[in-house]
Formats: sequence, C-alpha cells, structure tokens
Amino acid sequence: MKDSVESAHMGHPDFRVHGRIFATLHADRAWGMVKLTPDQQHAFVLDHPAAFKPENGAWGRQGCTAVRLDAVDEDCLGEALTLAWRGVAGTGRAGRGPKAARTAKRHSRS
Repeated sequence: MKDSVESAHMGHPDFRVHGRIFATLHADRAWGMVKLTPDQQHAFVLDHPAAFKPENGAWGRQGCTAVRLDAVDEDCLGEALTLAWRGVAGTGRAGRGPKAARTAKRHSRS
C-alpha cells in the first residue's frame, strides 16, 4: 500500500501511513487490528463473526477491529486492510479521532 511503513507500537508491529497507524499485530500474533469506521466494523463483524470483533472499550467503539488471523481469508483481510489504509491515508473517515467524527456527525445533521 502506497506510503505504508512497518513500525512498532507497545512492543508489537504496526503499519502506518503518513505516521498514523491503520493496522497492528497483537503480541500473541494470533490476532491483528484494523482501524475501520464503526459502520465498516459493523459490516465485517456481521458478515464474518468468527474473524472480526470490536476491540475492547472506547477503541472498539471508534472502529478499531480485532481480526483473528487464522479465521480470515486473504481476500477478506485484504479488503479490511485496504479500507483501514484508505481511512488513515485521507481517502475515507477511518482513522480520524473521536473529535473529528463528532464534528462530522454534527455537520451531517445540519
């Protein structure tokens, strides 16, 4: 993915574009995380419940989505990674902080 780099965060690999994380590998290497919008997250969890679940707490409510790597096929994971990358790279909403999401929501109601 264009301009993506592998880095590290809290002792485990992450993947960034323009310095912002769009995916990580959990320390156990059995799970990863993709940064989706809440709507995208809902769709992946609904369509692939064995492979996707919201991360715990506020991160999960904001769209950070855990991926069970042995339960997801390459095409599905590729789609999730692409959406996460696009969101953080600026071609979608995923990856923006909660303040930006609230502001966008307020403006959409106007």
